[in-house]
Amino acid sequence: MYSIIQPIHSYLAFVALALLAAATINGIIGSSSEKTFEESHLKLNKFALIATHTMFLLGLILLFISPITQSAFADMKVAMKDSQLRQYAVEHPVINLIAVVLVTIGNARVKRAVGNGRKFKQTAIFFGLALVLILSRIPWSAWLG
Repeated sequence: MYSIIQPIHSYLAFVALALLAAATINGIIGSSSEKTFEESHLKLNKFALIATHTMFLLGLILLFISPITQSAFADMKVAMKDSQLRQYAVEHPVINLIAVVLVTIGNARVKRAVGNGRKFKQTAIFFGLALVLILSRIPWSAWLG
């Protein structure tokens, strides 16, 4: 099961990051111009939300079936001293949970916001912060290696 879910989680990360980046750039451009916030902008945000949530759910499954996290959970005292184990077992899941919460809050705030500029600004802030957090905790050595 691990050998199936792990690659899907990794490939979906590319999709989620691309959608978060597109939504963030869209938010920055829209908030600094007189653009109208349209249905297509809302759909982009929704697709970023769906991809981020799906990636997180797959990550939660991996948290419990991954051989790396299993070894970390076997002895957390040792895992906390090992930067790679700590990243997989603690930092990556916690920071990504915060990122998913930011995307969820941002999407809800955009829907309720009044005014085009405000909607774009909410998108730029919340989706941008989520993007930065996710990028900060990707295990790059495993992902690209």
